[in-house]
Amino acid sequence: MSVQISASDVNKLRQQTGAGMMDCKKALVEANGDFEAAVDYLRKKGAKVAASRQDRDSNEGVIIAKSSADGKTGIVVEVNCETDFVAKNADFVAFAEKIAEAALANTPATVEELKALTLDGKLIAEVLIDQTGVIGEKIDISKYEIITGEKVIAYIHGNYRLGVLVGLSADVEGIEEAGRDVAMQIAAMNPIAIDKDGVDAHTIEREIAIAKEQIIAEGKAAEMAEKIAQGKLNKFFKETTLLNQEFVKDSSKNIAQFLDSVSKGLTVTAFKRVQLGA
Repeated sequence: MSVQISASDVNKLRQQTGAGMMDCKKALVEANGDFEAAVDYLRKKGAKVAASRQDRDSNEGVIIAKSSADGKTGIVVEVNCETDFVAKNADFVAFAEKIAEAALANTPATVEELKALTLDGKLIAEVLIDQTGVIGEKIDISKYEIITGEKVIAYIHGNYRLGVLVGLSADVEGIEEAGRDVAMQIAAMNPIAIDKDGVDAHTIEREIAIAKEQIIAEGKAAEMAEKIAQGKLNKFFKETTLLNQEFVKDSSKNIAQFLDSVSKGLTVTAFKRVQLGA
């Protein structure tokens, strides 16, 4: 004899698992009305869907950046799906927000540690599989960054497609607006380091070598190449290191000068920039 499945049971299972109405009804029928067995059925279905999607690329998704209530810690996380349609769904964004909140509350060091945290009583790694089953697309976390500082500003740009964290050396008056301006600069100009001291030796050697080749190719004497190459290297630092970059909002200042005008000695201590799919 088949068990009668009520609409309220279907709705209850749907609320708990997030699965579609027809999937919930089928799970309850298969489980003979046993609620726990129905949840297991849906989870197994999710695992099967997840396994079948492992070779898929999940290059769409959202970037969530958040800073703590005390402003001392910031995290940015990239939660991926396969299509732009899912990425724009409010439920998917809310799901990514919950993962970001768990990250901020627990401050794991890596993506793997983030996936090992619990969310709604399950490991995030398991929740990702469940969501894959519910949505029918491969859902994963590909990037996660954390910084700490005297004041950390979080900024999300372009409909959750890019997230920035910027750590500042002091929490002073006007820091929220100034920090947001610097975060927007990082989003727009994509610096490679805070200043020239943060640029690795390999990059510097490569830039000098390229500059020398260009100078010699222009017919200039080899002995002049070293001096001119140094000038080109300084230009490279000005364009690619944050504190030396021209401030987008006021080209009469670089970022170091802008921060100094907000509060004497104020500077950037760390930053992270995470772009969707990059």
